[in-house]
Amino acid sequence: MKDGDKDIMDPQFAKAAIGYTPGQLTGGPGSLAGQFLIAMPGMADPRFARAVIYLCAHTPENAMGLVINKPLQDLKFVDVLENLNIIPTTSNCRAIHVHRGGPVETQRGFVLHSRDYNRDGTLVLNDQVALSATTEILKSIACGAGPRANLMALGYSGWGPGQLDMEIKRNAWLNVPADPDLLFSGDFSSKWERALAKLGVNAALLSPVAGHC
Repeated sequence: MKDGDKDIMDPQFAKAAIGYTPGQLTGGPGSLAGQFLIAMPGMADPRFARAVIYLCAHTPENAMGLVINKPLQDLKFVDVLENLNIIPTTSNCRAIHVHRGGPVETQRGFVLHSRDYNRDGTLVLNDQVALSATTEILKSIACGAGPRANLMALGYSGWGPGQLDMEIKRNAWLNVPADPDLLFSGDFSSKWERALAKLGVNAALLSPVAGHC
């Protein structure tokens, strides 16, 4: 994040990133939007090793998601607030981590959150999860008036036409319906294993060359 960068949160950029079409965020039949992508042990890209991604959008044209289990070590939520001249009035802000959402546009901020928060610029992804990319949500969280659950990320993970589907066929990812408890859990180190457990899979028994349908 650049010092003094006031455009870290940009709702129009968020719409563009997920390929926003009013009334059709999920992409229709066959879409994996609202699911977790779980990196297989043989993941070739080290940036996604043991990654769990919440898939915000999945259409024939594109897919977009946020890594939810790789918190940044050198940047905290309070640092983001300070950069934007937002003064927190609740001590809870110090416990909020900022995640490495993916390798694309790493200076851009996104907040996945529970549906109890809905303001101008909020994109409702489904009946449980919404996405905001405004400084307004940061201010709300900073004063204790934000959503019940939230996860902030810088950058996102993106795929072009058919790319994600091909990676899944090549055994790079498993997928499973997401649940808010795991999505917003603060136990980041176990999210990969817990996501696999939702499929009834023991991580120790996974083969990097196993097939996946």
